[in-house]
Amino acid sequence: MTIDQFIQALLDEAKTSGIEGAEIYLSSDDSFQAMCVQGQINNYTVNATRGLSLRGIYQGKMGYAATEAFDEDAVKQMVEAVKESAELTEDEDVQEIYPGDEEYPQVSVYHPALDQVSEEKKIQFILDVEKRALSIDPRVEQLNYNMISTSSGETRIVNSYGLNLRHRDNMAFAYASATAKEDGRVATGSSFQVERDFEALDAGKIAQEAVEEALFMLHAAPVPSGNYRAIIHAKCMPDLLSTFAGIFSAENVQKGMSLLAGKEGEMIASEAVTLMDDPLLPGGLASHPFDDEGVAAYTKAVIKNGKLNTLLHNLKTARKAGVKSTGNASKGSYASAMDIGPSNFYLAPGEKTLAELTRDMGDGIVITEVSGLHAGANPISGDFSLIAQGYTVKDGKKDRPVEQITVAGNFYQLLQNIRAVGSDLVFPGSAVGSPSVDVGEVSVAGK
Repeated sequence: MTIDQFIQALLDEAKTSGIEGAEIYLSSDDSFQAMCVQGQINNYTVNATRGLSLRGIYQGKMGYAATEAFDEDAVKQMVEAVKESAELTEDEDVQEIYPGDEEYPQVSVYHPALDQVSEEKKIQFILDVEKRALSIDPRVEQLNYNMISTSSGETRIVNSYGLNLRHRDNMAFAYASATAKEDGRVATGSSFQVERDFEALDAGKIAQEAVEEALFMLHAAPVPSGNYRAIIHAKCMPDLLSTFAGIFSAENVQKGMSLLAGKEGEMIASEAVTLMDDPLLPGGLASHPFDDEGVAAYTKAVIKNGKLNTLLHNLKTARKAGVKSTGNASKGSYASAMDIGPSNFYLAPGEKTLAELTRDMGDGIVITEVSGLHAGANPISGDFSLIAQGYTVKDGKKDRPVEQITVAGNFYQLLQNIRAVGSDLVFPGSAVGSPSVDVGEVSVAGK
């Protein structure tokens, strides 16, 4: 039985069994990952996964089932599982199978040549990263993390109303972390690169950036506790934005898990802030023509010049709020329940470079890295207290490295305090991105 025959058999059986509307969600992924330590390859993995879920309306309720088997026995089992799931559900919200939109945007994020790159070439790349890094400075004795990964996937949505959508994407991700040692001190630095074209990966650039950061941080020390003028670096701000992205989910708002209830149309940030959700971003890591319910994707400003324009909706939350879905239905995997998630989610860049932001700040601190996000951040209240590192700025210029400090604040307040947004937009290995941001003052606990 081919996959198309299996899909049609499922739809036919669902209709015969009294399921009013049925939807099949199919995902497949081929991935490769390898790590290199001291010239030796370890953690070498190659995976191929394919799974399918069936959703359907039975007696007014939505039921779910999932499988990795694609044979005749699975057809009846899946349909019966959907019916049983619907009968057992306690969710009273009205749900629907989406019939589709008249038009869908064109999104091109699949490069066939990437799938043809040999495993030997990928391995040679990380061996080259290590070789280059170790040749830069004798104080760098090893790369404690040196990884290459590639993935290639496809998503299909087919339903009983005639909807038949397909989307493919692939990507390559390289990451290196260097360790430097001098006079008993140890410091690390990292660098990454994400590309659709494998040939665009630059081993020399990755090695150089990781080593330079490690060497700079060798003599880092904490600063005295106090309130500091601060810039959050483009490498770091996406971590904060990702941690608190859930406050923009309509489902979280409706469940009382966000403080943005009733705030649409109001100023919730400074005028310097425009927050984009852009599933059509050229080359974006989360670019796609439709969401996981089959709703056509479109670009939207969640915050526009400080004003909250919209929350992120799927079909269920949109019906509840009396609005249209924003095309942000999301499934963690083919077997997951329907949720809400951003696509390419980022602060729109301004016009000033990082150097210009630091010049305008005068004296202060640039935060380049935070850790402890799971334990030190409350995604509902917005409060955070995070271990951080970075560097001081004196008379508008980069001064000395800083580590072993704790930065505390509130994300909602931080949005309101933003003075300027830089031009250096980056997506550090994920679909959440940001430029460097002048956030006014932050509270720092140091020495």
